[in-house]
Amino acid sequence: MTEHPRLEALQARHRELDTRIQEEERRPSPETDKVTALKKEKMKVKEEITHFETENA
Repeated sequence: MTEHPRLEALQARHRELDTRIQEEERRPSPETDKVTALKKEKMKVKEEITHFETENA
């Protein structure tokens, strides 16, 4: 079964944010404000994924 393009886009965005968070946290002096903002955005995307999956189950 092929996933919905919107769901695929959300999942890709979630992975991208995870990568960016990890990269920032590995820096010698990570910007905590940037990490916090990325984590908040990642959480919103995860909520959208969950909502989408629930609505289309």
